[in-house]
Amino acid sequence: MKIKNSLSLCLSLFVILLVTTSFAQDSEPLTLERVFYSGEFRAQSAPSSTWYKDSEYLVTREKSATAAGRDFMLTSVKSDKKSVWIKAENFIPAGQTDPIGIEDYSLSKDWSKMLIFTDSKRVWRSNTKGNYWILDIKSGELRQLGKGLPESSLMFAKFSPDEQWVAYVSDFNLFKENLSTGKISQLTEDGNIDIINGTFDWVYEEEFSCRDGFRWSPDGKSIAFWQVDATNIRDFYMINNTDSLYPFVVPVQYPKVGEDPSRVRVAVVNASNGHRTWMDIPGDQIQNYIPRMQWVGDKLLVQQLNRHQNNLKFWSCDVATGKARLVHEETDAAYIEVMNNDFSTTRGATDDLELLVKSKELVHLSEKDGWKHLHAIKVDGSGSRCITNVEYDVASVYSVMVDKDLTYFSASPGNATQRYLYSSSLSGKGKAQRLTPKEFSGVNHYSISPNGKYAIHSHSSMTAPRSVRLISLPSHKVIRVLANNEALKFKVDSLGYRLPEMIKITTEDGIDLDVRILKPANFDPAKKYPVIFYVYGEPWGQTCTDGWSFGYDNVLAEMGYVVMTMDNRGTPCPRGREWRKSCYRQLGRINIRDQAMGAKELLKLPYVDAERIGVWGWSGGGSSTLNLMFQYPDIYSCGIAVAPVANQLYYDNIYQERYMGLPQENEEDFLAGSPVSYAQNLEGDLLVIHGTGDDNVHYQGTELLINELIKHNKIFYMMAYPNRSHGIYEGEGTTKHLYNTMMTFLQDHLEPGGK
Repeated sequence: MKIKNSLSLCLSLFVILLVTTSFAQDSEPLTLERVFYSGEFRAQSAPSSTWYKDSEYLVTREKSATAAGRDFMLTSVKSDKKSVWIKAENFIPAGQTDPIGIEDYSLSKDWSKMLIFTDSKRVWRSNTKGNYWILDIKSGELRQLGKGLPESSLMFAKFSPDEQWVAYVSDFNLFKENLSTGKISQLTEDGNIDIINGTFDWVYEEEFSCRDGFRWSPDGKSIAFWQVDATNIRDFYMINNTDSLYPFVVPVQYPKVGEDPSRVRVAVVNASNGHRTWMDIPGDQIQNYIPRMQWVGDKLLVQQLNRHQNNLKFWSCDVATGKARLVHEETDAAYIEVMNNDFSTTRGATDDLELLVKSKELVHLSEKDGWKHLHAIKVDGSGSRCITNVEYDVASVYSVMVDKDLTYFSASPGNATQRYLYSSSLSGKGKAQRLTPKEFSGVNHYSISPNGKYAIHSHSSMTAPRSVRLISLPSHKVIRVLANNEALKFKVDSLGYRLPEMIKITTEDGIDLDVRILKPANFDPAKKYPVIFYVYGEPWGQTCTDGWSFGYDNVLAEMGYVVMTMDNRGTPCPRGREWRKSCYRQLGRINIRDQAMGAKELLKLPYVDAERIGVWGWSGGGSSTLNLMFQYPDIYSCGIAVAPVANQLYYDNIYQERYMGLPQENEEDFLAGSPVSYAQNLEGDLLVIHGTGDDNVHYQGTELLINELIKHNKIFYMMAYPNRSHGIYEGEGTTKHLYNTMMTFLQDHLEPGGK
């Protein structure tokens, strides 16, 4: 062991020596091209891996030595010894020379068969349509599923519990296929663009993260599935002017604020004869949402959320009769966030609730006691109890180990910018324990093995690039380092680039805010500098975290700007329910005031030039930018709004109604929070950027804003990207052009450098 550690030390010193020699003479400016395209500041990452069935091995894919493509490798957790599990040539179809591209895969329960997803097509944000192949790992037989169905049309293929069948969705209908004979049986017949079986419409995917819309029963005899009836949802038409001689329309089923949602219901279909039983869940099927559903034994548990999204009911359904029984209910004076996950982790938002078998309880995240805590809900409806009885938020749940009476979760008491691993007893006995050692100050993520004995731990901070290690639990002892990025850290330091710093401020309203600040490399405290605020400001994201970042902000700092970001009330920080939900019916006002009053406080810093204050943001951040420019023109002299919601009445119903109510009841709040209501106040220099093919935040809203600015004779700047979506990345050169456009605008309208 000592010899191995000495060798590692020598190698590290050698790398540092090389880095020192290579970069000592580097005087090139930090440009957009260097940061985004050269690769020289790209952090090393550990190979993507999953846990093998007994958790004593990791599965990775590595370049094959014998064929094109990559082998599946097994690496021993304890010894680091590698062996080939599945060779790349096993993925070559008969009669072909190259293996199929593996975009994703899943394994049967006994790990004897592999489902392979390939040739995917984008559906809204994600590539969820494609082809599926199945590989018999032992025999090496490889064949494509869904023969006779349209190419790249299969979605969410999954094994039956007995692993004799695979079910999937194609063209809005549900199918099953026999793995022995290849026979395909169609289980639903009524699917079309309006009647959607086994998957979801645009708004359910976007706002509830619902994509995979069916579940095998534990006995494999039936399948539960969602059906979305979007017949009455109006199409929003986007115009494509560039891809043909004559323009054509691109329709998107999109329910605007105040418009009725789709009718959604749940059925259980007999996998043998196709007989359906609809779950008879009380309540209007249009005025209630069904964002979650899962099997609990032979019953179906359905979560129902009302249109106002402030009442959540758990129904236990008898699948033979469809009769539903209420087993749990929660209400909130503001709203209930079904996607109750932490945006700084990678845990899926649609994972089934874990069942505590002995006590017959379901583990559920709730904010009903003022903090986000784990609660155990009795399946028989006899009540619930708090598992994590602590005075801080559970940011997210990593793992529930039923057999060990243990749960692992992420939290950060006292510092909303960081994340650490904690463990707690599921029975509620004893106190929660922090497992992340003190030396890993910052943001920590974990991928915990199924047996709970190991984890892949990722750490970064504002001053330390991402490092990855394999650890044992609960000791957090490092087994080996998978990626350390010491060379990247040394390079950034040796080139003289500053790293961010964190401060706390208190606004005149008594609100405490965390602020992340990045200064130019040649910063002179005796001079005054322009400031650019990066803002998001809505309930869908946190920007001020103690994690590593090296990108666009660093380019701006190199140009001579001080870059700052802070999170206002309403953002999903682990600072308690009241912090997060104080924005209810106040979006566009309370969050904007927090940002403006925070900026006002920061103007007192001796190095800040109050005459050169800029702000920029994307999506909700674009909306915040407009509101800040319009509502507080005395503070902000320059702004860039990318893909903004200019009028809250034009966004989708699920998101906007969750945080603002229904416009039929309080339309004045929507208008009071919309940038378009204040456009007449513009005084500074404004650049608005939008993709005309944005199916999320429609270009329509920007055109309404343009008209309002024109009406008030307000001069502004505009950049439209034809047919680009909300991310504005499609098309050759788009991303580079976008960021260069923003940089050029800032240079022209917000003079860089200290004075």
